[in-house]
Amino acid sequence: SLAVSPAAGPADEPVETRVVGLSPGQPVTLRAVAADGSGCLFQSCAHYRADSRGELHLGTDASHGGDYTGVEPMGLFWSLAPAGMERPYQRLVPRSTGAPMKVEVLVHQDHSPPGAMPGPVVAKAEVERWFTAPGVRRIRLKEGVVRGSLFLPPGDGPFPGVIDMYGDEGGLIEFRSSLLATRGFAALSLPYFDFEDLPKVMKEFKLEYFEEAARFLQRHPKVKGPGVGVIGTGKGAELALSMVTFLQEVVAAVSISGCSSNTVADLHYGEMTLPGLRFDMNKVSVSDTGVFDIFEALDDPTNPANSPCIIPIEKAEGHLLLVVGEDDRIWKSSLYAELAIRRLRQHGKENFELLSYPGAGHRIDPPSTPFCHVAMDRVLGVPVLGGGESKAHAHAQEHSWGKIQEFLRLHLG
Repeated sequence: SLAVSPAAGPADEPVETRVVGLSPGQPVTLRAVAADGSGCLFQSCAHYRADSRGELHLGTDASHGGDYTGVEPMGLFWSLAPAGMERPYQRLVPRSTGAPMKVEVLVHQDHSPPGAMPGPVVAKAEVERWFTAPGVRRIRLKEGVVRGSLFLPPGDGPFPGVIDMYGDEGGLIEFRSSLLATRGFAALSLPYFDFEDLPKVMKEFKLEYFEEAARFLQRHPKVKGPGVGVIGTGKGAELALSMVTFLQEVVAAVSISGCSSNTVADLHYGEMTLPGLRFDMNKVSVSDTGVFDIFEALDDPTNPANSPCIIPIEKAEGHLLLVVGEDDRIWKSSLYAELAIRRLRQHGKENFELLSYPGAGHRIDPPSTPFCHVAMDRVLGVPVLGGGESKAHAHAQEHSWGKIQEFLRLHLG
């Protein structure tokens, strides 16, 4: 029999997986199967051998093959990838945070390689991964020009307030916000283009939009003051740095794989403009399999001609947490974090922390979010290399998630 516990729980918490009743030393393949909101099937597999008692515990027993090796209690979850008959390069992220993600875990006889027909099923169990805890409220937002979703934890509060933004894929991405609310934060999932009546493309941004969002959150009766925090990934990380630099309401910023200069779209605030660094498509390389590598394509922020694009983060009164994967292939986030820290130190500032992860790629999400080495780019419509190695990336996600929450609690009370 197979037991996965808890059978239902928050998606950022680990589960314990045990198999009993096998023959001593029996080879088995464990598989996980899940579907996304549009019905696309994802799966993963790993090879194990039962111990001398005919038992198996993923917390202590090592996988010998399949999609990962070694002792990885959550390996079946973070190695989920599109099944063979599906379009490749898709991400498994929840479109809706209201319903749990259901994952079926199966035990098959013998070892079968990834993609092959597995042997007969000897046991199975279903797990529900929740992105929203019971009692968390989701409030759709149309407040002045601001759009998005506010997630409030159960209870009276007040709670530390955090604005949450993703990158150049645009739209409204809510699963990190709902997990933050599950962990006790009032989290505002903030889209900034390609959503409802917001601009369709990243042409130029006004920081006043983000200021209005920060003021809305800061004034909310359920939000602890005096300041709010912001967490962003990619383009969202760089906007987070601009917010903590220029907006007095923002006192803590988490930048995940961000750039220390403004990129792509000009950023206006009153009379001030930060021009955006441009991407040079001539510096993009394409592999034999049609995967785009854009690592070298962004203009060099250290070129003196690009100095007007630099975010003057030394003006930030608040605190910064920089999170980077050292194998990020979208752009040089390790270098950009280095440039940011150098700039802060030159101005006598020590209001920062750095989390730098060897082997991690670009998009460092909450724990057990499936690793995606190459993902379809929504803007370019082509597969783009994100970098990273699955196991190192999974460990970075797990470690950084705890550290991000610690940082936000420390500086938001």
